[in-house]
Amino acid sequence: MSSIETRLQNAKSLFESGASQEARIILLEVLKEEANQPTALLMLGGAYFYEKMYAEAQLVYERLMNSEPGSGLISIALFNSLWRQGKHEEAAAEISRFISAADRVQELETLKQYAAISKAIAEGAYSSDA
Repeated sequence: MSSIETRLQNAKSLFESGASQEARIILLEVLKEEANQPTALLMLGGAYFYEKMYAEAQLVYERLMNSEPGSGLISIALFNSLWRQGKHEEAAAEISRFISAADRVQELETLKQYAAISKAIAEGAYSSDA
């Protein structure tokens, strides 16, 4: 196992034990060495989102989106980070951006999720807690 893989595993264990600040420090150190390490970025974005640090999560997910514009997982995470900040127009724009970038076969489930989200938004019933 490489040094980065070991540190990512350590960060995961720290998150699971509730030591999120220590885990974030490890992830930031990994990112100093390998700025676009996708697993570290996903973990960091998830940690920020879980801790309701939505602006920070947004920045991480936007960074990931630059390298993986058709990723449904990242798009949904970015959408929810934006929505939770009250950036509803930007969140809706993320849906449109994703639809134009996505592989429709590979990302069928995400497209279905966005269809349901869009319907709930139109009905005034969307909560990103769902």
